Amino acid sequence: MSNLISLPIKTASGVFLAHYSEAGLAALDFPKSHSTRIITPKVTAAIRAWYTTTTRAVKAVVAGKAATELPPLDLSSGTSFQQRVWEELLWIPAGETRSYSEIAKAISKPKAVRAVGGACGTNPVPLLIPCHRVLAANGKIGGFSGGLEWKRRLLTTEGTAVRS
Repeated sequence: MSNLISLPIKTASGVFLAHYSEAGLAALDFPKSHSTRIITPKVTAAIRAWYTTTTRAVKAVVAGKAATELPPLDLSSGTSFQQRVWEELLWIPAGETRSYSEIAKAISKPKAVRAVGGACGTNPVPLLIPCHRVLAANGKIGGFSGGLEWKRRLLTTEGTAVRS
């Protein structure tokens, strides 16, 4: 992630770290041990505007609400297949879930269930591209790049019943 501008987003749930390229939000890290004192080069007006939009979206999702607007997303780090999966995930409303199989069928690749899981695992913006809303066929939560506790927390906050 070189040449990215990294800016912290403080929430009641911790500090997320947003990474911007010249094209938009390229990655979003969950709260962890990263420093909240990020020194960045000059931030453009576009990135300032994207940061404001990202901050509102992150705070909404953490509160269990739908983000009303997203910044431009730079998904160029993914393959065309991964990008198709990530774009499909954007259609899952807050409070609803889909299975990996349903996502595979939605992108016209019904046999690519494991690949869909892999794409979810490499999602660079896992809070705003809601891979936490994707469950195993048996309704269990499976994995999540932000950690299973975050997945449970986000689903519960959105009003989704979670099976262990």
